[in-house]
Amino acid sequence: MKLIIVFTILSMIVSHGSASDPSPLQDFCVADNFSKVFVNGKVCKDPMLVTANDFFYDGLDKPGNTSNPLGSKVTQVNVMQILGLNILGISLALIDFAPGGQNPPHTHPRGTEILTVLEGTLYVGFVTSNPENHLICKTLKKGDVFVFPEGLIHFQQNVGYGNSVAIAGLSSQNPGVITIANAVFGANPPISDDVLAKAFQIVNNWLINSRPASGWIITKIRSRGPYYYMIDIAHGDECNEYWVALICIFF
Repeated sequence: MKLIIVFTILSMIVSHGSASDPSPLQDFCVADNFSKVFVNGKVCKDPMLVTANDFFYDGLDKPGNTSNPLGSKVTQVNVMQILGLNILGISLALIDFAPGGQNPPHTHPRGTEILTVLEGTLYVGFVTSNPENHLICKTLKKGDVFVFPEGLIHFQQNVGYGNSVAIAGLSSQNPGVITIANAVFGANPPISDDVLAKAFQIVNNWLINSRPASGWIITKIRSRGPYYYMIDIAHGDECNEYWVALICIFF
């Protein structure tokens, strides 16, 4: 019995210790992007070849281009941009917002996020896991800080009259990002309409069609009875933003 308890405690410790980026066992491990070896993370570069530029990134002083349908630009600074971040368990992102712009609902599967507003006013929030799906949200002003727990769906939207800027720290060298709309409606190959219909609790002859498109197009017109028609209008762009307007017309 004691042996079982010991193994249980050890398994809990191991699982907790492996729940984030591994701890460094040396001063640094600058990523070697030319290595052909596949590991969890990045292979170390020869320490004798390491330079200051391996720990350096410039350009965050320049405004991001928000001329897109989302009205935002996320500039990531992770291990892909700073090779010296390998094994250090941190990264950051700078987010520029045009008036009304948003960083749409998304998750970071491998990192917690802490966001600081540098300019403007942002409405932010995250949704808890099933079954509550409780929205925790707040309006932030310049200097305010907000935390988004690892893996939870969250978002930011500029609700001020001018541009907004925020900077986010993340607890992983490569936290990843899954934009919900892109993943659900822009999957490649596409998720079947039958799956989406049941997931969104839509009857089969009301199937959503929100596949990538260029500009506004009518993707489906379906009848539900002699006087009830549904038109699906989809919009897409090079940023893979997809959303659907469902219009019901009565005669």
